Amino acid sequence: MTTATTYKFLDFVSFSGLYNWSVQYLNESKIQFNEKYPLVRIGDFLTRNKTAIVIQNDKEYKRATIKIRNGGIFLRNIQSGDKIGTKKQFLLTKGQFLLSKIDARNGAFGVVPEELDGGIITGNFWTFDVDYNQINPHYLALLTTTNSFIEFCAQASNGTTNRHYLQEPLFLNIKIPLPPLDKQNELVKQYNDLIFFVKMEKMKIIDLDVKSSNAVIEALGLQPYPGLRTKKLLQFSQFKNLDVWSVEQTLYPSISPYGQSKYNCKRLSQLALINPKTDLSILQDDDELSFIPMEDVSNDYGEWNRKKVGTKSQTKGYTKFQNGDIIWARITPCMQNGKSALVDNLVNGKGYGSTEFHVIRLVSNKVMPQYIHTLLRHHFVLYDAMKYFTGSAGQQRVPASYLSNLLIPLPPLNIQQKIVDNYNEAIQIVKRGYAKINEYTYNIKTNFETQIFE
Repeated sequence: MTTATTYKFLDFVSFSGLYNWSVQYLNESKIQFNEKYPLVRIGDFLTRNKTAIVIQNDKEYKRATIKIRNGGIFLRNIQSGDKIGTKKQFLLTKGQFLLSKIDARNGAFGVVPEELDGGIITGNFWTFDVDYNQINPHYLALLTTTNSFIEFCAQASNGTTNRHYLQEPLFLNIKIPLPPLDKQNELVKQYNDLIFFVKMEKMKIIDLDVKSSNAVIEALGLQPYPGLRTKKLLQFSQFKNLDVWSVEQTLYPSISPYGQSKYNCKRLSQLALINPKTDLSILQDDDELSFIPMEDVSNDYGEWNRKKVGTKSQTKGYTKFQNGDIIWARITPCMQNGKSALVDNLVNGKGYGSTEFHVIRLVSNKVMPQYIHTLLRHHFVLYDAMKYFTGSAGQQRVPASYLSNLLIPLPPLNIQQKIVDNYNEAIQIVKRGYAKINEYTYNIKTNFETQIFE
Protein backbone atom coordinates (compact mmCIF):
# COMPACT_ATOMS: atom_id res chain seq x y z
CA MET A 1 0.00 0.00 0.00
CA THR A 2 1.41 3.37 -1.04
CA THR A 3 1.48 6.12 1.55
CA ALA A 4 1.23 9.74 0.42
CA THR A 5 4.31 11.78 1.24
CA THR A 6 3.81 15.12 2.95
CA TYR A 7 6.33 17.93 3.05
CA LYS A 8 6.71 20.69 5.60
CA PHE A 9 7.99 23.37 3.22
CA LEU A 10 6.86 21.97 -0.15
CA ASP A 11 3.34 22.20 -1.55
CA PHE A 12 1.97 20.87 -4.83
CA VAL A 13 -0.70 22.41 -7.08
CA SER A 14 -2.14 20.73 -10.16
CA PHE A 15 -1.45 22.62 -13.38
CA SER A 16 -5.19 22.71 -14.18
CA GLY A 17 -5.73 24.70 -11.01
CA LEU A 18 -2.92 27.13 -11.64
CA TYR A 19 -4.88 30.31 -12.46
CA ASN A 20 -2.42 32.79 -10.98
CA TRP A 21 1.36 32.80 -10.46
CA SER A 22 0.84 34.02 -6.89
CA VAL A 23 1.91 32.07 -3.82
CA GLN A 24 -0.47 34.12 -1.66
CA TYR A 25 -3.41 33.32 -3.92
CA LEU A 26 -2.58 29.62 -4.17
CA ASN A 27 -1.97 29.14 -0.45
CA GLU A 28 -4.48 31.55 1.12
CA SER A 29 -7.47 31.74 -1.22
CA LYS A 30 -9.16 28.48 -0.28
CA ILE A 31 -12.79 29.22 0.63
CA GLN A 32 -13.98 26.42 2.89
CA PHE A 33 -17.43 25.59 1.56
CA ASN A 34 -19.24 22.57 2.95
CA GLU A 35 -20.05 19.53 0.85
CA LYS A 36 -23.81 19.74 1.18
CA TYR A 37 -24.22 21.15 -2.34
CA PRO A 38 -22.20 20.53 -5.52
CA LEU A 39 -19.41 23.02 -6.23
CA VAL A 40 -19.72 24.78 -9.58
CA ARG A 41 -17.37 27.25 -11.29
CA ILE A 42 -18.76 30.78 -11.48
CA GLY A 43 -17.64 30.78 -15.13
CA ASP A 44 -20.06 27.91 -15.84
CA PHE A 45 -23.10 30.12 -15.32
CA LEU A 46 -21.73 33.65 -15.90
CA THR A 47 -20.55 34.84 -19.31
CA ARG A 48 -18.81 38.18 -19.72
CA ASN A 49 -20.81 40.63 -21.84
CA LYS A 50 -18.84 43.40 -23.54
CA THR A 51 -21.51 45.10 -25.63
CA ALA A 52 -19.82 48.41 -26.39
CA ILE A 53 -21.42 51.73 -27.21
CA VAL A 54 -19.97 54.99 -28.48
CA ILE A 55 -21.42 57.95 -26.57
CA GLN A 56 -23.19 60.50 -28.77
CA ASN A 57 -23.09 64.14 -27.66
CA ASP A 58 -26.77 64.79 -28.49
CA LYS A 59 -28.18 61.87 -26.49
CA GLU A 60 -28.83 61.24 -22.80
CA TYR A 61 -27.61 58.18 -20.94
CA LYS A 62 -28.47 56.43 -17.68
CA ARG A 63 -25.32 55.93 -15.64
CA ALA A 64 -25.10 53.27 -12.94
CA THR A 65 -23.40 53.17 -9.56
CA ILE A 66 -22.89 50.16 -7.33
CA LYS A 67 -22.61 50.26 -3.55
CA ILE A 68 -20.23 48.09 -1.58
CA ARG A 69 -21.30 45.24 0.75
CA ASN A 70 -24.15 44.26 -1.55
CA GLY A 71 -25.71 47.69 -1.12
CA GLY A 72 -27.31 47.41 -4.55
CA ILE A 73 -27.08 48.98 -7.99
CA PHE A 74 -28.67 52.37 -8.50
CA LEU A 75 -29.13 55.10 -11.07
CA ARG A 76 -26.27 57.52 -10.55
CA ASN A 77 -27.71 60.15 -12.89
CA ILE A 78 -28.98 60.80 -16.39
CA GLN A 79 -26.28 62.67 -18.28
CA SER A 80 -26.08 64.17 -21.75
CA GLY A 81 -23.37 62.68 -23.92
CA ASP A 82 -21.50 65.95 -24.39
CA LYS A 83 -20.75 65.95 -20.63
CA ILE A 84 -19.45 62.38 -20.57
CA GLY A 85 -15.69 62.30 -21.04
CA THR A 86 -15.20 58.57 -21.70
CA LYS A 87 -16.84 58.01 -25.08
CA LYS A 88 -16.44 54.22 -25.25
CA GLN A 89 -18.66 52.58 -22.67
CA PHE A 90 -20.68 49.38 -22.25
CA LEU A 91 -24.40 48.65 -22.23
CA LEU A 92 -26.37 47.20 -19.33
CA THR A 93 -29.32 44.82 -19.55
CA LYS A 94 -31.70 44.13 -16.68
CA GLY A 95 -30.97 40.89 -14.85
CA GLN A 96 -27.27 40.88 -15.64
CA PHE A 97 -24.74 40.36 -12.85
CA LEU A 98 -22.59 43.45 -12.36
CA LEU A 99 -19.43 44.03 -10.36
CA SER A 100 -16.80 46.70 -9.88
CA LYS A 101 -13.34 45.32 -10.61
CA ILE A 102 -11.91 47.98 -8.26
CA ASP A 103 -14.30 47.47 -5.35
CA ALA A 104 -14.94 43.75 -5.66
CA ARG A 105 -12.69 43.37 -2.61
CA ASN A 106 -15.25 45.54 -0.78
CA GLY A 107 -18.27 43.53 -1.90
CA ALA A 108 -19.36 45.68 -4.87
CA PHE A 109 -21.58 43.13 -6.62
CA GLY A 110 -25.21 43.18 -7.67
CA VAL A 111 -27.95 42.47 -10.19
CA VAL A 112 -28.92 45.12 -12.74
CA PRO A 113 -32.43 46.41 -11.90
CA GLU A 114 -35.09 47.12 -14.51
CA GLU A 115 -34.72 50.91 -14.24
CA LEU A 116 -31.12 50.61 -15.46
CA ASP A 117 -31.94 48.52 -18.52
CA GLY A 118 -30.12 50.23 -21.40
CA GLY A 119 -27.84 52.11 -19.03
CA ILE A 120 -24.09 52.48 -19.45
CA ILE A 121 -20.93 51.68 -17.48
CA THR A 122 -17.21 52.26 -17.93
CA GLY A 123 -14.59 49.56 -18.30
CA ASN A 124 -14.09 49.58 -14.52
CA PHE A 125 -17.31 47.58 -14.26
CA TRP A 126 -17.93 44.11 -15.64
CA THR A 127 -21.30 42.77 -16.73
CA PHE A 128 -22.13 39.08 -17.03
CA ASP A 129 -25.02 37.33 -18.70
CA VAL A 130 -26.60 34.81 -16.34
CA ASP A 131 -27.70 31.23 -16.99
CA TYR A 132 -30.97 31.44 -15.10
CA ASN A 133 -31.44 27.68 -15.45
CA GLN A 134 -28.57 27.18 -13.01
CA ILE A 135 -28.51 30.13 -10.69
CA ASN A 136 -30.56 32.95 -9.25
CA PRO A 137 -28.12 35.90 -9.59
CA HIS A 138 -29.48 37.37 -6.35
CA TYR A 139 -28.24 34.22 -4.60
CA LEU A 140 -24.77 34.90 -6.01
CA ALA A 141 -25.02 38.54 -4.89
CA LEU A 142 -25.92 37.31 -1.40
CA LEU A 143 -22.95 34.94 -1.39
CA THR A 144 -20.64 37.83 -2.25
CA THR A 145 -21.58 39.62 0.99
CA THR A 146 -19.88 36.98 3.12
CA ASN A 147 -16.52 37.78 4.67
CA SER A 148 -14.93 34.70 3.13
CA PHE A 149 -15.88 35.68 -0.40
CA ILE A 150 -14.79 39.30 0.06
CA GLU A 151 -11.48 38.06 1.48
CA PHE A 152 -11.02 35.88 -1.59
CA CYS A 153 -11.66 38.86 -3.89
CA ALA A 154 -9.03 40.86 -2.01
CA GLN A 155 -6.52 38.06 -2.61
CA ALA A 156 -7.57 37.81 -6.27
CA SER A 157 -6.97 41.53 -6.85
CA ASN A 158 -3.70 43.22 -7.61
CA GLY A 159 -2.38 46.66 -8.48
CA THR A 160 -1.29 49.80 -6.67
CA THR A 161 -2.49 50.70 -3.17
CA ASN A 162 -5.66 52.53 -4.27
CA ARG A 163 -6.26 50.59 -7.48
CA HIS A 164 -6.52 46.88 -6.73
CA TYR A 165 -8.23 45.27 -9.70
CA LEU A 166 -10.02 41.93 -9.52
CA GLN A 167 -8.54 39.38 -11.92
CA GLU A 168 -11.31 37.97 -14.12
CA PRO A 169 -9.91 34.43 -14.55
CA LEU A 170 -9.58 34.04 -10.79
CA PHE A 171 -13.11 35.24 -10.22
CA LEU A 172 -14.62 32.97 -12.89
CA ASN A 173 -12.69 29.91 -11.74
CA ILE A 174 -13.75 30.00 -8.11
CA LYS A 175 -16.17 27.21 -7.28
CA ILE A 176 -19.20 27.95 -5.16
CA PRO A 177 -21.87 25.67 -3.68
CA LEU A 178 -24.92 25.62 -5.94
CA PRO A 179 -28.11 24.45 -4.23
CA PRO A 180 -31.19 23.61 -6.32
CA LEU A 181 -32.96 26.68 -7.65
CA ASP A 182 -35.83 26.32 -5.19
CA LYS A 183 -33.33 26.40 -2.30
CA GLN A 184 -31.55 29.41 -3.82
CA ASN A 185 -34.90 31.17 -4.13
CA GLU A 186 -35.67 30.36 -0.49
CA LEU A 187 -32.39 31.89 0.68
CA VAL A 188 -32.99 34.97 -1.48
CA LYS A 189 -36.51 35.33 -0.07
CA GLN A 190 -35.14 35.21 3.48
CA TYR A 191 -32.74 37.98 2.57
CA ASN A 192 -35.46 40.07 0.90
CA ASP A 193 -37.63 39.62 3.97
CA LEU A 194 -34.73 41.04 5.98
CA ILE A 195 -34.45 44.03 3.66
CA PHE A 196 -38.20 44.64 3.97
CA PHE A 197 -38.00 44.36 7.77
CA VAL A 198 -35.06 46.79 7.90
CA LYS A 199 -36.90 49.27 5.67
CA MET A 200 -40.00 49.09 7.86
CA GLU A 201 -37.97 49.63 11.03
CA LYS A 202 -36.14 52.55 9.45
CA MET A 203 -39.48 54.05 8.35
CA LYS A 204 -40.62 53.80 11.97
CA ILE A 205 -37.47 55.61 13.06
CA ILE A 206 -38.01 58.35 10.47
CA ASP A 207 -41.65 58.68 11.54
CA LEU A 208 -40.54 58.91 15.16
CA ASP A 209 -38.04 61.63 14.24
CA VAL A 210 -40.81 63.64 12.59
CA LYS A 211 -43.09 63.21 15.61
CA SER A 212 -40.29 64.18 17.97
CA SER A 213 -39.55 67.28 15.90
CA ASN A 214 -43.22 68.24 15.85
CA ALA A 215 -43.40 67.76 19.63
CA VAL A 216 -40.70 70.42 20.05
CA ILE A 217 -42.58 72.75 17.71
CA GLU A 218 -45.79 72.23 19.64
CA ALA A 219 -44.18 72.63 23.07
CA LEU A 220 -42.55 75.93 22.06
CA GLY A 221 -45.63 77.20 20.27
CA LEU A 222 -43.59 77.82 17.13
CA GLN A 223 -44.99 79.52 14.04
CA PRO A 224 -43.25 80.39 10.76
CA TYR A 225 -42.11 83.97 10.45
CA PRO A 226 -44.58 85.96 8.30
CA GLY A 227 -43.10 87.86 5.37
CA LEU A 228 -39.71 86.26 5.97
CA ARG A 229 -38.02 87.61 2.87
CA THR A 230 -39.56 91.04 2.32
CA LYS A 231 -36.41 93.14 2.04
CA LYS A 232 -35.68 95.94 -0.37
CA LEU A 233 -33.14 95.43 -3.12
CA LEU A 234 -30.67 97.71 -1.34
CA GLN A 235 -30.09 97.28 2.38
CA PHE A 236 -27.68 99.15 4.66
CA SER A 237 -26.15 97.93 7.92
CA GLN A 238 -23.86 99.77 10.31
CA PHE A 239 -20.39 98.30 10.58
CA LYS A 240 -20.54 98.32 14.39
CA ASN A 241 -23.55 95.99 14.19
CA LEU A 242 -21.84 93.36 12.04
CA ASP A 243 -21.16 90.25 14.13
CA VAL A 244 -20.35 88.02 11.16
CA TRP A 245 -19.69 88.35 7.42
CA SER A 246 -22.96 86.66 6.49
CA VAL A 247 -25.74 88.14 4.34
CA GLU A 248 -28.24 85.88 6.07
CA GLN A 249 -27.40 86.98 9.60
CA THR A 250 -26.89 90.61 8.59
CA LEU A 251 -30.33 90.94 6.99
CA TYR A 252 -32.20 88.73 9.44
CA PRO A 253 -30.35 89.05 12.76
CA SER A 254 -33.36 88.50 14.98
CA ILE A 255 -34.72 85.37 13.33
CA SER A 256 -34.43 81.98 15.00
CA PRO A 257 -34.28 78.90 12.76
CA TYR A 258 -37.10 77.52 14.91
CA GLY A 259 -39.52 80.26 13.82
CA GLN A 260 -41.58 82.53 16.05
CA SER A 261 -42.02 81.24 19.58
CA LYS A 262 -44.57 82.30 22.17
CA TYR A 263 -41.61 82.47 24.55
CA ASN A 264 -38.88 85.09 24.67
CA CYS A 265 -35.62 84.27 22.95
CA LYS A 266 -32.00 84.93 23.85
CA ARG A 267 -28.83 84.45 21.87
CA LEU A 268 -26.94 81.34 22.87
CA SER A 269 -23.94 83.52 23.76
CA GLN A 270 -26.11 85.12 26.48
CA LEU A 271 -26.73 81.70 27.98
CA ALA A 272 -23.45 79.92 27.39
CA LEU A 273 -19.76 80.30 26.64
CA ILE A 274 -18.80 79.22 23.14
CA ASN A 275 -15.45 77.43 22.95
CA PRO A 276 -14.29 78.46 26.43
CA LYS A 277 -10.90 77.55 27.84
CA THR A 278 -10.79 74.42 29.98
CA ASP A 279 -8.47 74.51 32.99
CA LEU A 280 -6.39 71.35 33.31
CA SER A 281 -3.95 72.80 35.84
CA ILE A 282 -5.33 70.60 38.63
CA LEU A 283 -4.12 67.51 36.73
CA GLN A 284 -0.63 66.06 36.58
CA ASP A 285 0.82 65.12 33.17
CA ASP A 286 0.18 61.42 33.74
CA ASP A 287 -3.34 61.90 35.16
CA GLU A 288 -6.07 60.34 33.07
CA LEU A 289 -9.01 62.07 31.38
CA SER A 290 -11.56 61.03 28.78
CA PHE A 291 -10.70 61.07 25.06
CA ILE A 292 -13.56 61.52 22.56
CA PRO A 293 -12.64 61.33 18.86
CA MET A 294 -15.33 62.25 16.34
CA GLU A 295 -16.09 58.62 15.48
CA ASP A 296 -17.04 57.89 19.09
CA VAL A 297 -20.01 60.25 18.94
CA SER A 298 -23.19 58.64 17.64
CA ASN A 299 -25.08 60.20 14.74
CA ASP A 300 -28.28 58.50 15.79
CA TYR A 301 -28.28 58.97 19.55
CA GLY A 302 -26.24 62.11 20.23
CA GLU A 303 -24.10 60.20 22.75
CA TRP A 304 -20.48 59.17 23.18
CA ASN A 305 -19.34 55.68 24.07
CA ARG A 306 -17.17 56.58 27.11
CA LYS A 307 -14.48 54.04 26.21
CA LYS A 308 -11.24 55.84 25.43
CA VAL A 309 -8.93 57.39 28.00
CA GLY A 310 -5.76 59.45 27.63
CA THR A 311 -3.50 61.55 29.81
CA LYS A 312 -3.03 65.27 30.25
CA SER A 313 0.32 65.05 28.43
CA GLN A 314 -1.55 63.88 25.28
CA THR A 315 -4.05 66.74 25.08
CA LYS A 316 -1.92 69.25 23.17
CA GLY A 317 -3.61 70.35 19.96
CA TYR A 318 -6.99 68.86 20.89
CA THR A 319 -10.26 70.48 21.96
CA LYS A 320 -10.68 70.39 25.76
CA PHE A 321 -13.93 70.24 27.71
CA GLN A 322 -15.36 69.33 31.11
CA ASN A 323 -18.38 67.72 32.70
CA GLY A 324 -21.65 69.38 31.63
CA ASP A 325 -20.30 70.74 28.32
CA ILE A 326 -21.95 70.12 24.96
CA ILE A 327 -19.63 69.12 22.12
CA TRP A 328 -21.09 69.86 18.68
CA ALA A 329 -19.48 68.85 15.37
CA ARG A 330 -18.78 71.88 13.22
CA ILE A 331 -17.52 70.15 10.03
CA THR A 332 -19.45 68.62 7.15
CA PRO A 333 -20.89 65.98 7.01
CA CYS A 334 -20.65 65.33 10.76
CA MET A 335 -22.64 68.46 11.59
CA GLN A 336 -25.56 67.57 9.29
CA ASN A 337 -25.54 64.03 10.70
CA GLY A 338 -26.16 65.38 14.19
CA LYS A 339 -22.88 64.43 15.84
CA SER A 340 -23.04 66.08 19.24
CA ALA A 341 -23.16 65.01 22.85
CA LEU A 342 -23.73 66.30 26.36
CA VAL A 343 -20.63 65.01 28.14
CA ASP A 344 -20.70 63.92 31.76
CA ASN A 345 -18.98 61.32 33.93
CA LEU A 346 -15.67 62.28 32.34
CA VAL A 347 -12.58 60.74 33.91
CA ASN A 348 -11.41 63.29 36.50
CA GLY A 349 -14.20 65.55 35.21
CA LYS A 350 -12.19 66.54 32.12
CA GLY A 351 -11.90 65.42 28.51
CA TYR A 352 -10.35 66.16 25.15
CA GLY A 353 -11.22 65.27 21.58
CA SER A 354 -11.46 66.27 17.95
CA THR A 355 -10.49 69.79 16.91
CA GLU A 356 -13.69 69.78 14.84
CA PHE A 357 -15.89 70.15 17.94
CA HIS A 358 -17.41 73.40 19.09
CA VAL A 359 -17.82 73.46 22.89
CA ILE A 360 -20.88 75.02 24.54
CA ARG A 361 -20.71 75.59 28.30
CA LEU A 362 -23.91 76.79 29.97
CA VAL A 363 -23.61 79.70 32.42
CA SER A 364 -27.30 80.49 32.90
CA ASN A 365 -29.64 78.81 35.35
CA LYS A 366 -32.58 79.61 33.05
CA VAL A 367 -31.82 76.72 30.74
CA MET A 368 -31.10 73.02 31.12
CA PRO A 369 -28.05 71.65 29.30
CA GLN A 370 -30.14 68.74 28.02
CA TYR A 371 -32.65 71.21 26.57
CA ILE A 372 -29.94 73.13 24.68
CA HIS A 373 -28.49 69.86 23.39
CA THR A 374 -31.92 68.77 22.18
CA LEU A 375 -32.41 72.03 20.28
CA LEU A 376 -28.91 71.85 18.77
CA ARG A 377 -29.73 68.41 17.35
CA HIS A 378 -33.02 69.61 15.86
CA HIS A 379 -33.09 69.43 12.07
CA PHE A 380 -34.13 73.12 11.97
CA VAL A 381 -30.69 74.05 13.33
CA LEU A 382 -28.74 71.46 11.34
CA TYR A 383 -30.32 72.65 8.11
CA ASP A 384 -30.04 76.35 8.96
CA ALA A 385 -26.37 76.05 9.95
CA MET A 386 -25.50 74.89 6.43
CA LYS A 387 -26.22 78.42 5.18
CA TYR A 388 -23.24 79.70 7.16
CA PHE A 389 -20.61 77.20 6.07
CA THR A 390 -17.14 78.57 5.49
CA GLY A 391 -14.21 76.91 3.73
CA SER A 392 -13.82 74.73 0.67
CA ALA A 393 -16.40 72.24 -0.56
CA GLY A 394 -14.81 69.22 1.10
CA GLN A 395 -13.87 70.97 4.36
CA GLN A 396 -16.80 73.23 5.17
CA ARG A 397 -17.32 74.28 8.77
CA VAL A 398 -19.90 76.15 10.82
CA PRO A 399 -18.24 79.19 12.46
CA ALA A 400 -18.53 79.76 16.20
CA SER A 401 -20.38 83.00 15.45
CA TYR A 402 -23.35 80.96 14.22
CA LEU A 403 -23.79 79.39 17.63
CA SER A 404 -23.14 82.68 19.39
CA ASN A 405 -25.95 84.39 17.46
CA LEU A 406 -28.38 81.47 17.53
CA LEU A 407 -31.67 82.56 19.11
CA ILE A 408 -32.93 80.10 21.72
CA PRO A 409 -36.58 80.11 22.91
CA LEU A 410 -36.73 80.22 26.71
CA PRO A 411 -39.80 78.40 28.06
CA PRO A 412 -40.17 77.67 31.80
CA LEU A 413 -37.97 74.88 33.14
CA ASN A 414 -40.90 72.46 33.36
CA ILE A 415 -41.54 72.88 29.60
CA GLN A 416 -37.83 72.37 28.93
CA GLN A 417 -37.96 69.18 30.99
CA LYS A 418 -40.97 67.96 29.00
CA ILE A 419 -39.09 68.50 25.74
CA VAL A 420 -36.04 66.69 27.12
CA ASP A 421 -38.15 63.75 28.38
CA ASN A 422 -39.83 63.37 24.98
CA TYR A 423 -36.44 63.46 23.27
CA ASN A 424 -34.93 60.84 25.62
CA GLU A 425 -37.95 58.57 25.16
CA ALA A 426 -37.59 58.84 21.38
CA ILE A 427 -33.88 57.97 21.60
CA GLN A 428 -34.65 54.83 23.61
CA ILE A 429 -37.21 53.72 21.02
CA VAL A 430 -34.67 54.31 18.25
CA LYS A 431 -32.11 52.22 20.13
CA ARG A 432 -34.57 49.35 20.46
CA GLY A 433 -35.35 49.63 16.74
CA TYR A 434 -31.70 49.38 15.72
CA ALA A 435 -31.18 46.52 18.18
CA LYS A 436 -33.97 44.58 16.45
CA ILE A 437 -32.45 45.33 13.05
CA ASN A 438 -29.00 44.17 14.16
CA GLU A 439 -30.31 40.99 15.78
CA TYR A 440 -32.41 40.03 12.76
CA THR A 441 -29.54 40.80 10.37
CA TYR A 442 -27.12 38.68 12.40
CA ASN A 443 -29.51 35.72 12.55
CA ILE A 444 -30.17 35.71 8.81
CA LYS A 445 -26.50 36.08 7.94
CA THR A 446 -25.50 33.34 10.38
CA ASN A 447 -28.19 31.02 9.03
CA PHE A 448 -27.01 31.57 5.44
CA GLU A 449 -23.31 31.11 6.20
CA THR A 450 -23.85 27.91 8.22
CA GLN A 451 -25.57 26.38 5.20
CA ILE A 452 -22.81 27.38 2.79
CA PHE A 453 -19.52 27.31 4.70
CA GLU A 454 -17.88 24.66 6.82
